[in-house]
Order: sequence, then structure tokens, then C-alpha cells
Amino acid sequence: MRAHLLKPIAAVTGSIALAATLSACGGNSAASSDQKTVTVYSADGLKGENGDGWYDKVFKDFTKQTGIKVDYVEGGSGEMVQRALREKSNTQADVLVTLPPFIQQADGKGLLEKYSPKGADQVNGADKAADGTWTSVVNNYFSFIYNKSELKTPPATWDELLDGKYKNKLQYSTPGVAGDGTAVVVKALHDFGGKQPAMDYLKKLQANNVGPSASTGKLAPKVDKGELLVANGDVQMSFAQAKTMPNLGIWFPKKAGGKPTSFALPYAGGLVKNAPHSENGKKLLDFMLSAKAQQEVSSIGGGFSARADVKATDENAIALAKLMDGVEIFEPDWNDIDKNLPSYVADWKTATGS
Repeated sequence: MRAHLLKPIAAVTGSIALAATLSACGGNSAASSDQKTVTVYSADGLKGENGDGWYDKVFKDFTKQTGIKVDYVEGGSGEMVQRALREKSNTQADVLVTLPPFIQQADGKGLLEKYSPKGADQVNGADKAADGTWTSVVNNYFSFIYNKSELKTPPATWDELLDGKYKNKLQYSTPGVAGDGTAVVVKALHDFGGKQPAMDYLKKLQANNVGPSASTGKLAPKVDKGELLVANGDVQMSFAQAKTMPNLGIWFPKKAGGKPTSFALPYAGGLVKNAPHSENGKKLLDFMLSAKAQQEVSSIGGGFSARADVKATDENAIALAKLMDGVEIFEPDWNDIDKNLPSYVADWKTATGS
């Protein structure tokens, strides 16, 4: 759902992979002919800007343990699903990781093979598919970010974002393309109590919005530098980015008189149907959900373990718990959102003139 471009990790990464390693038009690549490789299509956020993210550590440890090289392709969640769909007759990816509702979308389009990784029994039922086609590997929550240097306190309510001081200083990633962008619509639907009031608000907000962005991850540097005052993000990605972007602050919009709200927005992984290296994909999913890797989700990745039996007590885990204190968590109807996503996106485009 997000799509910033990052440096190489194992073999390829980001748009480098899009251009150099895998052909969207089909044809077997060198990677897919190598039996000691596994290709991951993923939403951004889990790989570090400086090679210090959770993916960086997990992929390195996985390769060291198994000898299997990880080829990594990154983009927005919707973008990754669409790419996998285009390649359905000539599958290139082995593992797909996206945010909701795009993992449900991938499942509905027949892109995923049933496989429950080792440790999936410790994942909450709401965070995995009932039929075993996908399982959350990192838990996460939707949030916004702001520039702590320019704004001494974050805007508390949605209405404050309509103020003229945010004109051309506010941006959110594109719904239907980016997972976090889609999450903006999901949260608005909840907070405003329905589609019409949500769209009415987003129409007003458009007066301050810089414009579309396929990448949520690319918004954080703009906020850190003060080019933007406010943008969307998610707790895991924004918390990790704040390590090298000192002006980033995380906040949760609320309706006037209400409480700040958020919802779970996990990174969910599944084995791609007819994957060229299916067994390697299974091994990687097992590895990502292993107790050791899950213990490092907070300490390295700035996220929340997907396993209920892994209780992190590191410094990041404590800070994350404090950050979420007082935030009301709601559970979206992902089946409804998956089913009606095209109409929600169409309504958003109409409302905003996008």
C-alpha cells in the first residue's frame, strides 16, 4: 500500500527489482530459475532506509540459515496485488505481503495458496484467513504524522486540518493504490459515521491537500523537512522512520468531542499460487513467524508481534505501548471493504476531483 524506493537488501529491491530483475511482461528471470532464491512482493515499511529494518535483519538471517537468497520487490499494496494478477499466467512472486484490504483482495482473486506457517496457531483469528491463505506477520496500526518542530502539539481533530495554515502543507497517499491511503478512507468512514459524511469531509480537506501520492513512505521525509506539516502513515513505519527523522511525531485524529481512534493494519503474508519456488516461500513465511523473528519486530522494526505468545519488553515495545495508550481501537469490516473498495475509491475520486 505504500511505495517508497529503498536500497538493495539481498539481491534486489524496490523499483530496481521492478526494472532489472523481474519482467512484468512474463518470461522466466534469472532469479526464478535459481532454486536457491525466493521472491517477495511487499508493501513498504518493513525495510529500513539504511538497511536497518526488520526485513533487512530477517532476510539476512534467513539467507545465512538456509542459503536461500531473497529477491525483494516493493510497492504499494494495491500495486503489488495488481502486478501479481498480471503475472498470474507466468507467476514470478513466491510470497506476497500487503496491508488489508489488499491481502483479502489477493485472496479473492485466487492469487494465494493455502498455507499456515509454523506459529500461525499463535496468531489471533482476526489477523489471519479462516481458510489459511494468509497470516499476519507484523501487527500494526494506522496513524498520522506531523512535524514536531513546526507544530508544538499535533492537530487534535479532523476539523483542525481544514484550517488555512495547512493549505499545501498536508498530503495523504492515494486510496486504492496505497494501503495507508485506503486506510484514510476507512478511518473517515468510521469516525464520521458513514460514507456520505466521510466523503463530504474529504471533499473539504482537498482544499489543503497537495495531491495524490502512490507512496506513503515518501511523505515522511517531506514532513521531517517541514515541506509538509501533516501526512498519513502507520505506527510501525513512522516509528521506524523517526529513528533518522527527528521531527516526525505520530498522532491519531479524532472527531470533535470524541476520542482518538485507530485500527489494526497488519502486514499480512501469503504464499503465491503456482509460485516458482513454493517450498522456499513456505520456509520464509515460517521464518518470519518464528519466535526469534517475532521478538525482533519491536526492537528492530518498530512494530507489534503477530504472535500472542511473544511478549516484547524492549525499549521500543514500551514506547509503542505508551503511544497507543488512550487510543480507541475499532475493527473495520474488512469483508465489506474488500467487496466495496472499488465503489469507495470511485466515491473518493468524485468527492475530491482526483
